[in-house]
Amino acid sequence: MHARKPAVTLLDVVVLFLILAFFAYLAYRLFFSLNYNWNWDVIFTYLVRFDSETRAWTTNILLDGFITTIKLSVWGTLLAIVIGVVVGLMRVSPRLFFRMVGRTYIEAIRNTPPLVLVFIFYYFISDQILTALKVEELVRASSGPTRQYLSFFLTKPVLIPQFLSGMLTLALFQGAYIAEIVRAGIEAVDTGQWEAGKAIGLGRWQQMRFIILPQAAKIMLPPLANEFINTIKWSSIVSIISIQELTFQGMQVMASTQATIEVWITISLMYLSVCLLLSVMVRKIEKHLRRTEQVMTTYQQTGP
Repeated sequence: MHARKPAVTLLDVVVLFLILAFFAYLAYRLFFSLNYNWNWDVIFTYLVRFDSETRAWTTNILLDGFITTIKLSVWGTLLAIVIGVVVGLMRVSPRLFFRMVGRTYIEAIRNTPPLVLVFIFYYFISDQILTALKVEELVRASSGPTRQYLSFFLTKPVLIPQFLSGMLTLALFQGAYIAEIVRAGIEAVDTGQWEAGKAIGLGRWQQMRFIILPQAAKIMLPPLANEFINTIKWSSIVSIISIQELTFQGMQVMASTQATIEVWITISLMYLSVCLLLSVMVRKIEKHLRRTEQVMTTYQQTGP
C-alpha cells in the first residue's frame, strides 16, 4: 500500500506564512505608516442610529444600503433567471430565427462595457418601460398596507422607480450570462435522453420539460449560485445611476465625513462577508450534488 500523503505539507505552511506576512505588511503600512487621521467612530453612527420616536435602535444609511443591495441582487437574479431560461431555450431551439435572436442578445451584452450598458438600460430601456407602465403613478395611488409591503420587499415607495430600474438593469445584464449557463446545461445532457423521449412519443417541448430540464437543472445549479454572487458584486455599478445601494450610500457618507478609507474598508468587508458566506453554501451544494450523483451511479450499477 502507498503511504498516505499528509493533509498539510511544508509547502502549504510556507505559502500560508508568506500570505499572512504580506497582509501583515499591508496592515502595518495602512494603520501605522500612513499619515492619516483615522475616525472609526463615525462608521458606527452611520451603521445604526437611535430613533427618538420609537425609542429603539434602527439601521442607518450604510446598513440600509446593504439591505437594498441584497434585495436588489435577489430580485435582479430572479428576473435574470427568467430571462436567461427563455434566451437559453432560444439558443438550443431548432428554429434559426430564435437561435439568432438569442445569440444576438448574448453577444451584444457580453461584448459591451458594463458601464455603457448601465446607462443604455437605465436611460433608454428601463426608464421607457417604467414610464409606459406608469409605475410611479401606481405607487402614489397605493394604499397604506401596500406601501408597507413594498418597503419590506423592495424599498421605500418614493424610491420604487429607481429600484425597479436598477433591478431591470442588473437582470438584463446577468440574463445573458445565465442564458449561456442554461444552454450549456441543456447541451450537457446525453443525446440518448432526447432519443428515449422521442421513442415513447413525447414532443420536443415535452421532452424538454419532463426529461431534459430536470437533469440539466442539477448541472446548472452550482454556476447559477455563483452567478448570484456575481450579481451582488455587480450591483455596485448601479450606484452611478443614483440607486441607493451600499456603494452609493458609502459615497454619500464619504462626502459628508471625509472618512474615505474607513468607509471603503467597511463596504469591502460587508460585500466580502456576504459573498464568502454564499461561496461556502455553493461549495456545500456542489458536494451534496456530487454525493447524490455517486449514490445514484452506484445504485444503478449494483441494482436494488
